[in-house]
Amino acid sequence: MIALGVDPGLAATGYAVLEAANGHLNVRQLGCARSRSRRPMEQRVRTIYDELAEVLARWHPDLTILEGLYSDYGFPRTAILMGHVRGVICLAAGQTGARVVELAPAEVKRALTGSGRAGKEQIRRAVTRMLNLADPPDSEHICDALALALVGLAREGVTLSME
Repeated sequence: MIALGVDPGLAATGYAVLEAANGHLNVRQLGCARSRSRRPMEQRVRTIYDELAEVLARWHPDLTILEGLYSDYGFPRTAILMGHVRGVICLAAGQTGARVVELAPAEVKRALTGSGRAGKEQIRRAVTRMLNLADPPDSEHICDALALALVGLAREGVTLSME
């Protein structure tokens, strides 16, 4: 089974491809689709769409795990802007037949650390340890994408033994 974890963001959308095969879990691709803030919205979401569509076409994941939307009620514009990003991610995944699953940030944190209020550093350590990475991910967006992919696979019943 191949899973694509996606941490959506308008400036930076982190992604991680994990493959579970023959009892092993392997990191296949990591990256961050970045868009420039001075560009029009349609160009920004197109940049994100194009990069993720390329990743989806290369790996044909069975499952795309998308971080659930969190927005502060004081900033409704943020939720609207994130809706654009999430829409192009769902479109790209749907075009390749990948099932989209949404996980709340607190659910991912709880699954990896035992606490739904875990900090970024705790998640970074958990992901690094679980995947036996030589170095921790250098981007919090990639780290979150890895965490989403790990928890998404676990929710699908995939055993998390690492190669």
